[in-house]
Amino acid sequence: MTLSEVRTAISEHKICVLVPTYNNHKTLKRVIDRILDYTENIIIVNDGSTDSTLEILADYPQLTIISLPENKGKGNALQIGFRKAKKLGFHHAITIDSDGQHYPDDIPVFVEALTKENEDILLIGNRNMSQDGIPKKSSFGNRFSNFWFWFETGIKLEDTQSGYRLYPLHKIPKKYFTPKFEFEIEIIVRTAWKHIPVKNVPIKVLYDPAERVSHFRPFKDFTRISILNTILVTITLLYIIPRNFANNFKKKSFKKFIQEDVLKSDGTNRNKAFSLAFGVFIGFSPFWGFHTALVISLSVIFKLNKILAFIASNVSLPPFIPFIIVASLFLGAPFVSGDGDIFSKEWNFDLVKNHFLQYVIGSMILATSMSAITFISTLLFLNKVNPEK
Repeated sequence: MTLSEVRTAISEHKICVLVPTYNNHKTLKRVIDRILDYTENIIIVNDGSTDSTLEILADYPQLTIISLPENKGKGNALQIGFRKAKKLGFHHAITIDSDGQHYPDDIPVFVEALTKENEDILLIGNRNMSQDGIPKKSSFGNRFSNFWFWFETGIKLEDTQSGYRLYPLHKIPKKYFTPKFEFEIEIIVRTAWKHIPVKNVPIKVLYDPAERVSHFRPFKDFTRISILNTILVTITLLYIIPRNFANNFKKKSFKKFIQEDVLKSDGTNRNKAFSLAFGVFIGFSPFWGFHTALVISLSVIFKLNKILAFIASNVSLPPFIPFIIVASLFLGAPFVSGDGDIFSKEWNFDLVKNHFLQYVIGSMILATSMSAITFISTLLFLNKVNPEK
């Protein structure tokens, strides 16, 4: 795109550039001047800077400048900037760090990608993390973040930590729980949960130790990020995946669901059969309360069909629980001493508590046996109705 085309697209798509800044007086002016080559739709959020930031910003009366009395974190600054951008009528915001690591001349990359997609999308700059000068801790942190983003959303990205992004302002969540660095993880995960596409676009990056000021606190911020990912993973396992599964099921007839999501889903017949068998094994196992978390997380690790495994794990629905308990106790009776006559007793969890070892042994025998039967019968069925070439 030519410079004129970029400026026109920025106007048509109602794009602004949002720059959160905190004590980056060495690079701030250079960043602003280069952004001005493309647009004056710039919002600066001065997050309580104590250096000469205020004096620098005084030279730009044409820009929207928000100065906060004290530093409260990048996430808080971005949230304030997003609210201001929406009030000013913008539909998209390109965020760029003020520490000089991002090149404003990559703004056309985001604008062109948005124009081609022609839909609401969240774009994240993809840095070359293997180039010289990239701190090893940044490269490791990015790989760590990429894995958890994939686990939480199913979307594979090469860079999830870059602050150079384009946000669809009317599609991102309205309320957030994190005010600091971890905010940039929260927002992309929760936006993806709303079925908004999240993609990478290639950008350049510069790490100049003489100019760049990092406010990342390794121990505190990594701890906050880990806590956030723990919460997001829990929500993913207990709500997002079951919600998506239920919504997908509702949109299709049972026959179409079986044909498209079971018979024609990714994976070989053996993988599908093993996924169902694995789900059955977890469903009959004695890990009550953790079945969903176990079956989804382990399915991801072992690259199984998560939908099939989740369906099969529901063999332990409440109406079947008494029968599972009794079958487990019956199968475990020969391996322990004591009263094995469980048919004359009330079938409840007290019975399990009083015969716990017997129940655990029996439930593992039951889980193994039923999963083996499921695997063999499913594989024979799939090979018959959907033979592989």
